[in-house]
Amino acid sequence: MADGKQQIRLIVGLGNPESKYEGTRHNAGFMFAERLLTKLPRAFREHRIHGFQSYYWKGTYAGAPLIVQMPLTYMNLSGEAVAPLMRSEGIAPDEVLVVHDDMDIPLGRIRIRRGGGSAGHNGIKSLIEEIGGEGFHRIRIGVGHAESRGDVIDYVLSEFSESEKAVFGRVLDGAAEAAVLMLRRGVAMAMNVYNPRDWSAEETSQTNETTTETSVTNK
Repeated sequence: MADGKQQIRLIVGLGNPESKYEGTRHNAGFMFAERLLTKLPRAFREHRIHGFQSYYWKGTYAGAPLIVQMPLTYMNLSGEAVAPLMRSEGIAPDEVLVVHDDMDIPLGRIRIRRGGGSAGHNGIKSLIEEIGGEGFHRIRIGVGHAESRGDVIDYVLSEFSESEKAVFGRVLDGAAEAAVLMLRRGVAMAMNVYNPRDWSAEETSQTNETTTETSVTNK
C-alpha cells in the first residue's frame, strides 16, 4: 500500500467449537473474535454466515472489506477452515491476522508479530500446512504456563480462575483495540503501542491510584 500499511482482510480467532471448551484458555482466540465484533460496525454482526466449517462475519472497516472468522473445526484442523475461505475470497497470507492463545507469554500480555513457526501450537501448525507458509500476522494472547510439560493439555483446556478473569478481560479489550489499530494505522504502529503493555500490572496501578484518591479525599 502507498502509505506503507499492510492491509488486513481476514481476522481469524482460533478455538474449539464445543460448549465444553467455552471459557477455556485454548479458546482465547474465539473470545477475542467475540470481543472484536463489539468494536466493529453493527453490520458485521448482521452478516453471520455458516460456511467453510466456520462462523464468519463480512463487512467493511476503515474503507476496506474485512472478514472475521471462527473456525468450527477442532483446533488442530483450523487450516482446513481458513485456507478454503482465503482461496474463495482471494486473500493472501500477509493479509491475514490470526489470534490465538500462547503459554510462552504470561497472562496479561500479548505479542503482535508476523511470521514464525508454530511453537508447538497445533492450530498454527495446521494453518502453516494448509496455507503453505508462515507469512500471516499473529496476535499471541498470553495464558500463562502449565506447571509441567505433562500438564499442558489439562492446563490449556482449563478455565481462568476468578482473579485471572479480571486480567484476561482487560487483555481481550486490549487485543481487540490492537487489531482495530492495525486496521486503521498498520501493524507496526500496533506493535509499538501494545507489545509493551502489561494488563496484569495495570490492575495494581489502578488499585494504587484509587487508594491514593481516597486518601486525598479523606484528608
